[in-house]
Amino acid sequence: QLQLVESGGGLVQPGGSLRLSCAASGSTLDYSAIGWFRQAPGKEREGVSCISSSGGRTNYADSVKGRFIIARDNDKNTVYLVMNSLTAEDTAVYYCAALIDQYAPCVRNYDVYEYEYWGQGAQVTVSS
Repeated sequence: QLQLVESGGGLVQPGGSLRLSCAASGSTLDYSAIGWFRQAPGKEREGVSCISSSGGRTNYADSVKGRFIIARDNDKNTVYLVMNSLTAEDTAVYYCAALIDQYAPCVRNYDVYEYEYWGQGAQVTVSS
């Protein structure tokens, strides 16, 4: 059974950076596309980014394009989300999720229902 655990969240000032990690256990991530989502209070969960199983393809929501970078290290069974130039609008609980399909190309951010495994979430708060 694949388990995902996010870490690296916290409080950061506007303009700052954070790196989130999504560590997997119980199974390999080699055959999974991984997505990052976020959910702010009172809002729906939204897709932030997606990375294909090989790491060769990525996709970003327009709201984070140019500021966030998704990457993966399959040897460490971990996916990262580097977040730069953070603003208050980035404040949310961030989740990683696995889509068990090694051919999923991540030409778009997949919907919530397309992912099979989820982490518990990591709080990111951007405030001065």
